Amino acid sequence: GVAGCCAKTTTAPLDRVKILLQAHNHHYKHLGVFSTLRAVPKKEGYLGLYKGNGAMMIRIFPYGAIQFMAFDQYKKVIKKQLGISGHVHRLMAGSMAGITAVICTYPLDMVRVRLAFQVKGEHKYMGIIHAFKMIYTKEGGFSGFYRGLMPTVVGMAPYAGFSFFTFGTLKSIGLAQAPNLLGRPSLDNPDVLVLKTHVNLLCGGIAGAIAQTISYPLDVTRRRMQLGAVLPDSEKCLTMVQTLKYVYQQHGVRRGLYRGLSLNYIRCIPSQAVAFTTYELMKQFLHLN
Repeated sequence: GVAGCCAKTTTAPLDRVKILLQAHNHHYKHLGVFSTLRAVPKKEGYLGLYKGNGAMMIRIFPYGAIQFMAFDQYKKVIKKQLGISGHVHRLMAGSMAGITAVICTYPLDMVRVRLAFQVKGEHKYMGIIHAFKMIYTKEGGFSGFYRGLMPTVVGMAPYAGFSFFTFGTLKSIGLAQAPNLLGRPSLDNPDVLVLKTHVNLLCGGIAGAIAQTISYPLDVTRRRMQLGAVLPDSEKCLTMVQTLKYVYQQHGVRRGLYRGLSLNYIRCIPSQAVAFTTYELMKQFLHLN
């Protein structure tokens, strides 16, 4: 949970800008990444860059906790029950952990996106609880909270899978090939080798970059579907396939399916680096090695 919160707070302003650009908010749609980063504080103050971050923290603590815990548990189950080990079980366990965490915390993500998409002076939702009430009453009860779940699950499987897989593989290869150069004894157990902090950050960053490239078009689809009724073209984005087609036809690959990807690298690489590094440090701090 702590790992998730640290990672997301590090990159919260970039998250807000990504949502504004992905769904073509009319106040900022003519701007690029860096001009939007400059424009948001002018229009909405510096706290505008952290809009929706409160809802993000409420979501990300259980999300991070469930994802990392589920990964460790699934890894054990896949190894014991299915007899699959090596690098493949990391990929499978990571995918399953990501899906589990997403399903458990999806309504909070929905509310966070709605809050982050709002611009000062045009507030439809007054806060987290008000957003929950409005979505529940106006958008069909509980099903309203799960709009866009399908592309999220489909996108999360490769994203979480390749994220855990890449980090775990780089870590095991690094410690096996160059233990003295890249590793050091764990603070809570000198018998266990862990990566040095700067190497941890590097491995986490590479893991984030690879995972992000693979799953990005589904992230764009998910955001569009989540914003639903807020967007003028919402009736064209009712299903995952419809949304993918619509974005591709209207905006193409670079300006549609991969719009905001450069920002996502700037956002995701440090985020994953901080997440994995904090997780490894917390494991030592809580004597889990």
